[in-house]
Amino acid sequence: MLDIAVIAATSPQGRSGANVSRWFLGQAGRRADLRLDVIDLNRIPLPPFHPGRPPSETDPATRELAARIGAADGFVVITPEYNHAYPAVLKLAVDAVRREWAAKPAGFVSYGGQSGGLRAVEQLRLVFAELHVVSLRDTVSFHRVEGRFDEDGEPLDPAGVNGAAKVLLDQLIWWGTALREAREARPYSL
Repeated sequence: MLDIAVIAATSPQGRSGANVSRWFLGQAGRRADLRLDVIDLNRIPLPPFHPGRPPSETDPATRELAARIGAADGFVVITPEYNHAYPAVLKLAVDAVRREWAAKPAGFVSYGGQSGGLRAVEQLRLVFAELHVVSLRDTVSFHRVEGRFDEDGEPLDPAGVNGAAKVLLDQLIWWGTALREAREARPYSL
């Protein structure tokens, strides 16, 4: 069983992000090979932002986030796309932690307008590469998200998105297991 941190950077306003998060957590929650830690960036204390300086490792919010990231065997990031990028709250959380990300896999669930959040994901891949995170190739994306869920918050194309989630989670399990075994056999150093 793997410990997976699901990092939700969804907007606290509107239904789109809530629908995407609820749906994905439902899919991941059905898996017997995962233990989930949901890190909702809108509901946890985040490290204070200081322009030009990284967050302090002595800050309680930084220590808490680092502990949760460090305990995870892998990650799934749920993110919208704003102005061709990912939200500032996600950038702050990612940059607050360093060593705890390394040698672990990350998958992405994105949503937005025409691009479905894929431009945000491409930027995240660059940032995570710098942190020594293995980003999974396959993602789940909701293009024009407002029209992808019914009034009850259920996907209009459940077979397609559920299949995409299965592929993502299967890859996450494979990479998470392989990298955990590798870290145990030979610690990864930065």
